[in-house]
Amino acid sequence: MMAAMGLSECTMCRLAPPEFERAVAADDYDEEMREMLHLLKFAGRRAVAEVLLGERLAAAIALLRDAAKELVVVPVPLFAARERERGYNQAELLAKAAVRRMSPKLKVSAGVLVRVKDTRPLYMLSPKQRRASLRGAFRVARPDAVIGREVLLVDDVMTTGATARECARVLKGAGATKVWVATAAKAQPAGSVAVYRESDVAMWSVGGSSPTSQNRDMGHPVKSSDGSVIKSPDVSKRREFW
Repeated sequence: MMAAMGLSECTMCRLAPPEFERAVAADDYDEEMREMLHLLKFAGRRAVAEVLLGERLAAAIALLRDAAKELVVVPVPLFAARERERGYNQAELLAKAAVRRMSPKLKVSAGVLVRVKDTRPLYMLSPKQRRASLRGAFRVARPDAVIGREVLLVDDVMTTGATARECARVLKGAGATKVWVATAAKAQPAGSVAVYRESDVAMWSVGGSSPTSQNRDMGHPVKSSDGSVIKSPDVSKRREFW
């Protein structure tokens, strides 16, 4: 539909702004990232989150300077039966791996958001079908945890943003003041236009003011796996969009 209308993803997002404030990703969904995420999700390689992706995701989250310092960190949930089959939720592992390298004020709150509908695999669906499939798929099980708070939503991959949009809608409906999004990878849809700034960070903007070069550090120190602090994370491949 977008291609037929001659509209880019950015234009579509301007027409229907997402409920979340901004989204960042650690890297593009390239061949290397695809392999790592497949190992994490389908081969039981939990260490991928901690050893290979935690530091990258933490550096991406650090770009959200305008976010509150004490965020409620919420992983995108799996349907209960699917999580039992897999043995874990990859989004939760990624969230924990990232926050361990950041401020002790950040805690992962799994169970705040639950998936109440077992949706079809989204990669098989068009953007319109994704939105319809996800409608009503999530519920806030612990509203007290998000009322009056800012939420950081964490997932493995963002493609069209349909999952993040629906989760943000439900979280804000339950009382969250703002929702920020961080993913390990961003699969840029065809037709999206990346605007490169002096930082070499690509931004997919949907209106509002763009963050300046001074707004790239959230204020939380980012730590490597050995505990050392990264004062100036390499953001050359970090992706900031919306």
